[in-house]
Amino acid sequence: MRTNVAEPDRNDVSDKGAASVRFRAVDKAFGALTVLEDLHLDVEPGERVVVIGPSGSGKTTILRVTMTLEHIDAGTIQIGGEQLYHEPTSAGTLKPASEKHIRKVRSNIGMVFQHFNLFPHMSAIENVMLAPIKVHGVSRDEAQHNGMELLAKVGLAEHANHTPGQLSGGQKQRVAIARALATSPSVMLFDEVTSALDPELVGDVLNVLRDIAEEGRTTMMLVTHEMGFAREIADRVLMFDKGRVVESGPPSQVLDNPQQERTRSFLGAVAEH
Repeated sequence: MRTNVAEPDRNDVSDKGAASVRFRAVDKAFGALTVLEDLHLDVEPGERVVVIGPSGSGKTTILRVTMTLEHIDAGTIQIGGEQLYHEPTSAGTLKPASEKHIRKVRSNIGMVFQHFNLFPHMSAIENVMLAPIKVHGVSRDEAQHNGMELLAKVGLAEHANHTPGQLSGGQKQRVAIARALATSPSVMLFDEVTSALDPELVGDVLNVLRDIAEEGRTTMMLVTHEMGFAREIADRVLMFDKGRVVESGPPSQVLDNPQQERTRSFLGAVAEH
């Protein structure tokens, strides 16, 4: 059941541009707990934005509302200039979007989760093939060919016929990345993709993310607690606290010379662990 979204401001109807992801006045609450409050944010095409912040700050919720796993209470989100939760009317206003419209816009987004979310009864290649066949109507042969290329890209071609139960945590996460890439999304979301892995497995997954970032074609939003990786991969770092962006800038500023006391205290706490 979709949450009713408050009527957006008329200015949001024509608020188009080059941004790959655009949030305007987005609110989200769970009961009395506000997790996103009046969020305004643009992520440019090909930009790599890393979101950091304490637990409960709203950083994962940004990804979940973008993927429509949670629905916003107010405001608008655009993907590539197209409204996600709304559709234009003949009168030039916006109305709540149909599920068909949401599915269409969402097909341009891929997400990789903390806990893999692979289908346990399917092989690695079957997991990667599923969305292109079911969502985009790609033929089985084409999906298999492209899927094998993606598994090779993440270093797992020889494990194509293995089920998740036969793979390590790092291998599962790389299959999950290949699966998310299989629909050629313009936007990729990564939610703490290394936090469930043993330390010795983290490097392989981060190497895959570096390769995607170096290609420069995919807009990436990453929630991570790996500050070294954030410094290396991000074009911009957002520090989140209590549902709001409290600091934003290049890694050299936010991570090495933070301007806000809340950012300094958070990074100090991270460094102690």
